Amino acid sequence: MDFEYTGRHVDVTPSLRAHVEEHFGKVEHLFPNSTTARAHVIIDVVKNRHIAEILLHWRDHTLTAKDTNADMYQALTRCIDKIEKQAVKLKKKIIERKQTATPLSAIAPVEAGAAAKAENVPPPAGRIIAARRYRVKPMTPEEAAMTLAEDSNQFVVFRDSDTSRLSVLYKRRDGNFGLIQP
Repeated sequence: MDFEYTGRHVDVTPSLRAHVEEHFGKVEHLFPNSTTARAHVIIDVVKNRHIAEILLHWRDHTLTAKDTNADMYQALTRCIDKIEKQAVKLKKKIIERKQTATPLSAIAPVEAGAAAKAENVPPPAGRIIAARRYRVKPMTPEEAAMTLAEDSNQFVVFRDSDTSRLSVLYKRRDGNFGLIQP
């Protein structure tokens, strides 16, 4: 892991560097290819407040932590603990995504004819996807035509008030309405 240090209003001593690199030892195992990981440690002193900020870049991810304390070593330790928590969470997310992923063999398209010939199984039919529920109101076909003309939907499902049978009225391409009665 590469370390870069920036000191604002303070010199970065070798003991501070050793402290950071020693504490990053427990985080380093979370990054399998640690040569791509870069840590930028920013140390700042304003009045009696010691501010530590760490930016960790690994692959396409950036983990950040900032802490203020009266002791610089304590601020750095707490910052590294925050980075460790973020790294564990990121690592779990990456592992979970890999384990729950669909294998490419399941996604890859298979020629329907070749699969049917090899297994003598008919090609799979289309799936039924339930989109939404419709309220079925008792009305006449004329009332259904008026509601369909006012609405942006392409069809309306209704119960015929004369026969009490379920019916569907739909818009045709020629501007008229079609009626389906079972």
